[in-house]
Amino acid sequence: MNLNALTESPFTLHISFHKLIEHFEEIAATQAGPKADYARSVLKEVEPFPELRNGISNKNQIINNTEVISHLLEGLFPEILTNNEIKAVSVPYQDILFNQTKRFQGILASAGEEFNIAFRDYNEHQFYVMACCIILDDAYGTHLNFSKPLYYDIPTADGVLKHYRILYNADFLELTPTDKAVKLTQEDIDLLMDNFNNIDLWKEKFPVGSWELRGFGLMSLFDATVESAVSSLKGTLLGRDEGNANVHEEIEDVFRSIYRIPDLRVGFLAFDPDENTFSLAPFNEQLKSFLLPEEIEAELCSDTLCTHSLATVVNEKIYFAISDVKKYVAENPTSIMAKRFKEQGINSLILAPVIKNGKMLGIIELVSGHKGELNSINANQLDVVMPFITDTIDRKFTDMQNRVQAIIQDEYTSIHPSVYWKFKKEVDKYLLLKGQHKQYNLKEVTFNNVYPLYGQVDIKGSSETRNNSLQTDLKNQLCAAIALVEKLSVSSGIESLDAVSQRLRSYEIELDSALKADTEQQMQQYLEQQVHPIFKQALVLEIDNCPAITKYFEDAEKMGDFHLQRRKYETTVAIINERMATMLDRWQVEAQSAYPHYYERFKTDGVEHNLYIGEKIAPNKPFEMEYVYNLRLWQIQVLCEMELEHHFNREILPYPLEVTSLILAFSSPLSIRFRMDEKRFDVDGTYNARFEIVKKRIDKACIKGTTDRITGIGKLTIVYTNHDEEIEYLTYIRFLQSKGMLEEEIEMLDVEDLQGISGLKAIRVKILYDSSLPSKKCYTYNELLQEIDPEEMKYQKANEPNTPVE
Repeated sequence: MNLNALTESPFTLHISFHKLIEHFEEIAATQAGPKADYARSVLKEVEPFPELRNGISNKNQIINNTEVISHLLEGLFPEILTNNEIKAVSVPYQDILFNQTKRFQGILASAGEEFNIAFRDYNEHQFYVMACCIILDDAYGTHLNFSKPLYYDIPTADGVLKHYRILYNADFLELTPTDKAVKLTQEDIDLLMDNFNNIDLWKEKFPVGSWELRGFGLMSLFDATVESAVSSLKGTLLGRDEGNANVHEEIEDVFRSIYRIPDLRVGFLAFDPDENTFSLAPFNEQLKSFLLPEEIEAELCSDTLCTHSLATVVNEKIYFAISDVKKYVAENPTSIMAKRFKEQGINSLILAPVIKNGKMLGIIELVSGHKGELNSINANQLDVVMPFITDTIDRKFTDMQNRVQAIIQDEYTSIHPSVYWKFKKEVDKYLLLKGQHKQYNLKEVTFNNVYPLYGQVDIKGSSETRNNSLQTDLKNQLCAAIALVEKLSVSSGIESLDAVSQRLRSYEIELDSALKADTEQQMQQYLEQQVHPIFKQALVLEIDNCPAITKYFEDAEKMGDFHLQRRKYETTVAIINERMATMLDRWQVEAQSAYPHYYERFKTDGVEHNLYIGEKIAPNKPFEMEYVYNLRLWQIQVLCEMELEHHFNREILPYPLEVTSLILAFSSPLSIRFRMDEKRFDVDGTYNARFEIVKKRIDKACIKGTTDRITGIGKLTIVYTNHDEEIEYLTYIRFLQSKGMLEEEIEMLDVEDLQGISGLKAIRVKILYDSSLPSKKCYTYNELLQEIDPEEMKYQKANEPNTPVE
């Protein structure tokens, strides 16, 4: 086999012992005594084999000359160290090994015949460039230092992977150029230094076989399993993707290498100091726990660990080891922890607390199925890896906390992304001054001169529907209870059942009238305290009506038939709210892209939303009033689309409830302030507060002089305060009528006087349901300007009075 056929390389390889032979020749010629005699005997032995001096290029020449090569190298491979050193003759960066020490031979034999030794984490590209760098450093005096540590990963007979660091002695090697060698300039070297990945360039400057590598190298290995395992663990913990499916297996392999235990397994238990509970790792579902069964979400640490181990691990924060689990169980029969380990076939274990800044984050669990393999002595081997584990788990918990805060901000608070920058600016200032040990109190965040928009899609008749569903459920329950009581009064002999029956019938009659606020509470209290004990007594006595009583209690559960209508109502409201909110959120993405603005929504019996737009919210983007007009037009269209969405899906609801839509027009800018106590934005100032008052009162308002609500099914209602707002919104309506979204008829209404507010007006227009599906596009204000001139409409209305709200 040709040695130069192993891999593509700039080297032409000739294994030669010429330097060693020349060394013996010098000793034989210049010295006397035993050393000279030994040198002459070696030279005499190698004399019939000129290839040892001239160079070997064929593997068979090595095999055929194994014995003489061994004698030649005897001074470099002393027999007394052959069982201690891991050493062989090799050529750097080539998988060529011979003349191994006995220890090296034993390591390879344990790995098995199918094992092929190979360098870890190197490819042919890297080897080629590395060889070129050797030439550059040797022939051109560069100091590229490309080489990185080389490792062999070799398994033991029982499957534990061990890691060996490779060291080379190149004293017996020399480099010479061949006729293929390219003479390089400084410009060539500079070009190469900037083009590591351009393998074609490297092969152009260092063609294959352009330099002769003559001689041999000495390879020495040392067991770096622990150091390599720690490095590997760092890479696994810090540098891998969250979705890596093999991360848990890789971590276990690392610990198996450190402890040399083939069946070692690793678990992790998270600790919550606030609730004093253990739980599974929240940041990685692959990390299981042997202490905590999967079916248990969380458990008090006093329940999971016995008193002694609890004090050791949690309080004293030191390693806790059991070398013989069966013996431990016999000595501690009440230990929940030990029993769980024993049930899983675990016979020795180590529990290691993960502690950062004095705070315990969790417990690392190392377990083995063999007695004595894990103990209090080798527990101390964890000292080399625990700093990396601690930093990683702390980072994972920090990432989790950041994600939790992000979700809380997104789902539970009013800090919208459009205004987040101002909160961040304030907090950055606070942290900067705090770091300088200066006093600074966080200021309230305010935005002045912003334009408000308010709208809602309200579920029509939701309170009445809820009351009807409640009455139906209570009637069904009372009827069932009355029937059972009357049957029991005949068959059971239980006293006072007639009085109970009479009281239940009075409640039944009461349900036929208007439902009072405390009716449900009174009935449920009477059933729980007076009726249900009778039924339970009948079950104990095993009276004939037991099956019917059992069925009654099943129906009385929250998911039973006596809550059926209420569940249908609640499900209907939840579906409508979720569908409307999701749709509004989806349309908001488009609106935000036009101009950033503050947005919040609320789910009640319907969905309400607030919008605030102005220069102060997006100070880095030029602001024009057209953005306000565009958002107002967007708001009308989105409410119409939400109505359409509901219209085409209401028949599939448990209750076919209807919705109504309302917009409050408010043309004057105002200020909003983030209320620190309420954790939400609110209008700022006494005058601006009137906007909030109107919002809260108009949804139940009636048309002036009537008892009809200003909102109506299938109609969009816009409440406004003055003539300019009327002109603006009529412009939007005319435009959307031309687009087939609204019907032609427009109702101009006066709103009844509300408490402290009078002079409100309303525009009401029907929504067209002719289209089969909601639209996927919102028309913009610029598109409106291309079709309708708002100045022309303003001129037509110029003579009408401008009547503001009082």
